[in-house]
Amino acid sequence: MNAKYVLALILALQVSTCLCEVPAPSQELIDKYDAMRTMFIRRLMHAYGKIQEAAAPLAAKISESERGQSAKTYVDDIQAKPAYQAVVKVGHGLVEEAGPLVDKARTSALGVYEEYMRPQVGQYLSDVIDHIKAYLDLVMPAE
Repeated sequence: MNAKYVLALILALQVSTCLCEVPAPSQELIDKYDAMRTMFIRRLMHAYGKIQEAAAPLAAKISESERGQSAKTYVDDIQAKPAYQAVVKVGHGLVEEAGPLVDKARTSALGVYEEYMRPQVGQYLSDVIDHIKAYLDLVMPAE
């Protein structure tokens, strides 16, 4: 009975060590991912600029009202509190610490995708992304 437990433990450890070895993605896949990510961020920034441009007159009108002034005073008071500044510093520190972990997770996910999924779904996913890009060019252009 103990031999069965030992054998099961050895097999479980072998499987877990095999799963820890994540293949590295190719440079071509990394470049393709970075290009798509950069384009999406450009699209978001352009959309944000348009929204901000459209909302500027409304925001100016609201800030002139009495409620707008009281809301601005309230926000300024909150931002001046040491507790708020401490939370901002902690959040900033978490983002800085999480950056390398996110990069490692992204690289691992790209490696797993390229090794196990790309041969089966790569062309289909590429076609879907191209169709989505065509639609996004109409709805949310990059420039």
